[in-house]
Amino acid sequence: MSLRKQIEDKLNKALKAKDKNTYPTLRLIVSGIKDAEIAGRSKGQKEIKDSDVISLLKKMIKQRNESCEVYKKAGRNELLENEKKEIDVINTFLPQQLSEEETKKICEETIKAVGASSMKDMGKIMGVLKSKHADNLDFSKVSSILKGLLN
Repeated sequence: MSLRKQIEDKLNKALKAKDKNTYPTLRLIVSGIKDAEIAGRSKGQKEIKDSDVISLLKKMIKQRNESCEVYKKAGRNELLENEKKEIDVINTFLPQQLSEEETKKICEETIKAVGASSMKDMGKIMGVLKSKHADNLDFSKVSSILKGLLN
């Protein structure tokens, strides 16, 4: 079953259960998917791929994390909690992220495979990591780990 179908099924269940914590976020996700699909039609794409949905979900989480920072600074705890709930709902559809240790191990292996020796090689390493592990690596962690390993 496609990721889009899973999200739509979960939305229907949340609407039937009148789950006010879940269905507004799911509606936002479905709306974002439909917008991306419409934009893709102009490029000749008929349906949206799961990889596109995953990148859309990651973008939504990034936006909510930025909002969380703003709400923390402003002392708006009720809005902060709302954003955290939305992040939790979105995360249920994303592949599980690797732990810090697993990420470091993959980075070390990639450095050896590429033959990297300095920060100049960081672009090559990131390219390899993105091609192999795009779905399950947090690239903000990867960046800091690579800087530590290459220095």
